[in-house]
Amino acid sequence: MSYVTEIPAAPADIAIDHFSRRLSVETDCSDVAASIKKGEQDFVLLHVVGSAQTFAAKHIPGAIHLRHAEMTQARMAEWPMETLFVVYCAGPHCNGADRAALNLARLGRPVKIMIGGITGWADEGLAFATNQVHEVA
Repeated sequence: MSYVTEIPAAPADIAIDHFSRRLSVETDCSDVAASIKKGEQDFVLLHVVGSAQTFAAKHIPGAIHLRHAEMTQARMAEWPMETLFVVYCAGPHCNGADRAALNLARLGRPVKIMIGGITGWADEGLAFATNQVHEVA
């Protein structure tokens, strides 16, 4: 018996529940890129870490720079309550997206994390935007 089969796989109903819940709180770089490319961006993409200068140097096209520490009820009032936010940070070594997602959820906002962040975007070979600062006023 291998380490893989030592613990049996979950029954289908448990697996369906688990993966449905997981996909309800995360998306990936490829899905975000495909949505943007098809003009189906029905979410607000937020770059949630770093300074305006690091954002200007490299970010995902269409993203808005809004650090997780700046997410307040007043700041988020710019968007309707049903707006889906997709948040990302530097990559798997960074918990900024988790902090942002928690902040947004506490504000009653729909949110998903784009797993992989900037590192994942680069790993997918996707292009970055530069020299565009889209700060939320």
